[in-house]
Amino acid sequence: MRFVLILLAVLLAPLSVLAQGTPAAQILSENRALVEKASRQTIGPVIESLAASGDPAAAVILEAWANRGLGLREADGTFFLIAPAEGGWALTDLSGAPAGTAAKAEIDQLRPNSGVRGLIATALVRFQLADPDPARRSAALNSIARDPAPEHLEPLRAALAQSPDPALARLERLLTLRFGATPDERVAAIESFGADLGLDLRAALNPLVVTRRVAVTGQPDNLNIANELSPGRDISREEAYDLLVAQGEAPAHLTRQAQRETLVAQIRNGQVAGIPVAALNSQEARDRAYTALEAQGAVPAAATEDEVTAALEAHRFVEVYAEPDPEVAAAASAALTRIGRTVGLMQAADLALDAASLASIYFLAAIGLAITFGVMRVINMAHGEFIMMGAYTGYVTQLWIADYTISILVALPLAFAVTFAAGVAMERLVIRHLYKRPLETLLATFGISIALQQLAKNIFGTQARPLTAPAWLDGALAVNDVVSISYIRIAIFVLALIFLGVFLFIMRRTRLGLEVRAVTQNPSMAASMGINPDRINMLTFGLGSGIAGIAGVAIGLFAKVTSELGQDYIVQSFMTVVVGGVGNIWGTLAGAAMIGGVQKGIEWLNPSNTLAAQTYMILFIIIFIQFRPRGIIALKGRAAGD
Repeated sequence: MRFVLILLAVLLAPLSVLAQGTPAAQILSENRALVEKASRQTIGPVIESLAASGDPAAAVILEAWANRGLGLREADGTFFLIAPAEGGWALTDLSGAPAGTAAKAEIDQLRPNSGVRGLIATALVRFQLADPDPARRSAALNSIARDPAPEHLEPLRAALAQSPDPALARLERLLTLRFGATPDERVAAIESFGADLGLDLRAALNPLVVTRRVAVTGQPDNLNIANELSPGRDISREEAYDLLVAQGEAPAHLTRQAQRETLVAQIRNGQVAGIPVAALNSQEARDRAYTALEAQGAVPAAATEDEVTAALEAHRFVEVYAEPDPEVAAAASAALTRIGRTVGLMQAADLALDAASLASIYFLAAIGLAITFGVMRVINMAHGEFIMMGAYTGYVTQLWIADYTISILVALPLAFAVTFAAGVAMERLVIRHLYKRPLETLLATFGISIALQQLAKNIFGTQARPLTAPAWLDGALAVNDVVSISYIRIAIFVLALIFLGVFLFIMRRTRLGLEVRAVTQNPSMAASMGINPDRINMLTFGLGSGIAGIAGVAIGLFAKVTSELGQDYIVQSFMTVVVGGVGNIWGTLAGAAMIGGVQKGIEWLNPSNTLAAQTYMILFIIIFIQFRPRGIIALKGRAAGD
């Protein structure tokens, strides 16, 4: 009877395996002992078999195993997916069908350690990379990119063979250059990036060219030497000897003070190690005495100056690459050198874009002043407040029009109208009575400036008000990882060019421009020709004020809209007009370009202190005016003499 039972057990064992399903469940059943007592050293082939089984359930099984959601019923050796339930476990067979519940005592919950979980995570990569859900694929790629490992390379290649994807291909090349099987393969991966400047590429290349300092004797064959260091020139003697001490190849260095104190402490009957104290009157004698004490075991071993020199001469000091293969290290170094050179050029281009952007802002803020100050010779200290009025006009417009695009399109002409009217009123009531009296004009417009600031505070308060740009101006135009410029700055740059064109058209192609030029050069002669100078001055001042209002809308899109907004630009506006050349629009453009470029250049040299950059810029302009008092582009002819 006992023989029959054994025979039945042998015959039924394969049926138990078949009951587990195929093929992933069979792999678990056939390797039950290894799975129950899983360790990193033994479980690898089992996990690899599961991953390569082609069973759709393999990924679910592996994920459940890693998360302690896999259990074994001891009674019959059946594996289940388990989840906590009232009184025990809810069971799901490996094919995904519910299998009832079981008491906790009946199920052995598999609890893999961190090493086994690491192997499972690596095996799961191939499933995640081939997952139809883009979010899971992206998460897998990000996980590999954050913590790349050699084990990830094969799953990446397998996924790439199934579904070509640019992001997948790039990550595969990044891992190949670090973990490829052969130097030729890794060098080819490095060279495949060509002119790429990506941060991920630099992050992958940098570990290959990291160096460390070591001390060696003779000519080592197993080190990839980057540089040889000469003690006293490339590395100090102290650093070189400390390196020997750290490597355990030399005793600690004995300083002269420590040597003297030790010898004094070892004086016995007027002698130190048998040498009379009177004979210790030279460094050589003191070194002999200390060496004798070392031989007697009276003092700890330490290196004297002569021994330090001898040890340094007996060793070579080199910097070695962390990457052992010379070809790979050379390719990585060459790639990083090329990237560094290109990045330098790109940084210069980015700095030039920043300078052009700042110059366009200054030009837009100064073009109105170029008209009033450059043409009319009126020192308008309230020019900044017209910029502020334009910005507040844009804010009020957005209170009534919710669509930001439409509100900006409405705010631009509305700001021109409001500030044009304010400029005309100011010219009629104040300015026209003060022509040819620059000091009184300066004081009057300064008082108006203070009054307009206070009026803005009374109406809008002291807190900054939002002037929101349309959604299509959000973000930046990124050429690569180095060069980028915000869309708002591009819009301001375009707006500055438009106003340059409009101004040139008005001044050269319209009757108003002809009359303005006539009044600028000779008001008396213009009046004798039937031109009304008062009317021209009024319209000119209004035009300059209106352009300042439009500049306020543009500046308000990226700056804080407060009552002090104009004060941030009034000084730069005057400097732009004066440096460029009074009364010349091309001079204003040149002045804005120079001031923007100089300020950005100084900020690049001293990025931590923008206030110092503005101070140095003002000093530069003071020196510049000493050599070119009429500005970059000086007026010629009769107008130059006024």
